[in-house]
Amino acid sequence: MTARPKLGWFRALVATLGAWFIYRLIAIFGRTHRRDDVAWLLGPMGGEVIGDSTYQEAADAEGLSIERHASGGLIPHFEAQLGGDGFEPAKVNAAVREFYEHTGDFAMDVWSKAYFPANLALALLVTTISRQVNQLNFPLSPLETALGMSSEIISMRTPDGVVKYTGWFRTLAADKTRVLYTGFYMTRSVPGERAPCVKVVFPMPNGNATVILRPTIDAGGALVLDSSGGVFTGAGFYRVQARGADRVRVWHIKSLKEHFRVYADDTGKVRCDHSVKFLGLPVLKLHYKMFRS
Repeated sequence: MTARPKLGWFRALVATLGAWFIYRLIAIFGRTHRRDDVAWLLGPMGGEVIGDSTYQEAADAEGLSIERHASGGLIPHFEAQLGGDGFEPAKVNAAVREFYEHTGDFAMDVWSKAYFPANLALALLVTTISRQVNQLNFPLSPLETALGMSSEIISMRTPDGVVKYTGWFRTLAADKTRVLYTGFYMTRSVPGERAPCVKVVFPMPNGNATVILRPTIDAGGALVLDSSGGVFTGAGFYRVQARGADRVRVWHIKSLKEHFRVYADDTGKVRCDHSVKFLGLPVLKLHYKMFRS
């Protein structure tokens, strides 16, 4: 999926202007850092079009082997990778841990709801920039996800066999050319957090959007992953843009927050409530049901 999706001339113009506006915001609100100083934040970056080509591009650039349609999980060793000060992975519901360690064995249904007035900006973003780069094509209505979502796990290993990244590639089942997420998942200790965090990188042209999620445990052993945080070195949403070989410009968008609650329902099925807020206003809510395929 490397070809640029075809847009009408007006949408293509809006996408170009929108991308320029985002880059200006990064330039205005971001700060330039030496890559070595923000190693905890770095991750794969994309080319002009994302799709699923970024997985192979990242593997080639970093000398990694790549396994498509892998049977592994987003967090292959849940307790070992997330255990730390203030977080005890063993207390998370066993079904939730199983999902994270064996994500490739699960299928999922998804329901979505976008909220006014943020849904207007989201619709503009998705139907122009997201379509053009083929990344983050969020579902804008429940009908778009009525037939479900395809899910592929991609294991990316170092030469000694260690999983460096787990790719999670998702498209709409009704339209596999529309990429919802080209994501790279990993766990990472970050300077501003006590326990290791879940780190998700979404490549964008010459940069990425990186979400650092702080894990906590809720009632019934539910896993809560939250990006709320005001410290640059902690949980949060970061827009990263390359500036040459040794520097990046980073915009820490404190007003954009994601919250996940992953739990087992009364029947033992694993579910996830995912919400996105901007400036305190609800933007999008997604509900997933995960089950062994």
